[in-house]
Amino acid sequence: MTARTAEISRDTKETQISVSVNLDGTGQYDVETGIGFLDHMLEGFSRHSLIDLKVRCKGDLHIDGHHTTEDVGIVMGMAVAKALGDCKGITRFGHAYIPMDETLSRASLDVSKRPYLIWKVHFTRDKLGEMDTELFREWFHAFAMNAGITLHVENIYGENNHHIVESCYKALARSLRMAVAVDPREGGAMPSTKGML
Repeated sequence: MTARTAEISRDTKETQISVSVNLDGTGQYDVETGIGFLDHMLEGFSRHSLIDLKVRCKGDLHIDGHHTTEDVGIVMGMAVAKALGDCKGITRFGHAYIPMDETLSRASLDVSKRPYLIWKVHFTRDKLGEMDTELFREWFHAFAMNAGITLHVENIYGENNHHIVESCYKALARSLRMAVAVDPREGGAMPSTKGML
């Protein structure tokens, strides 16, 4: 099987980002975005998806974390899409329920090339660490649009805001791990009755 890896760099006046991924990795990560809480979420994403991930970002954090957060989602999504290639032989669909103490969240996704996000997650705090909680939706939206996936994320219940968002990232990770896995019974076929995604 061809190595499912990709490297993407993207430079704008707001951010300079490089991302590398290996979809068939072991969950090794090396992440530096300049936002500690975002680093923590992406490290967990890598570990639980088993996607090897390297991220380097220099962003305009003197303004706020918006451009950095959204643009990292964009480039990570682009890298995953490139590594997937034509998607032949993959499982395509994935889902996961993730409990974290008092919190339960779920994610369901389809590697469809028809990007969409449903985000049913609410926070009671404005910030976690130095990160604005409203930016988590921006990251998930940017990732889904650029990875070409239909993604539904929902926090079913929970009280601790850290637990809520971390369970969402882990649910995405486990869902993606399931969806991008190569199914030997597919025999390298396109996972669609249309013959393409």
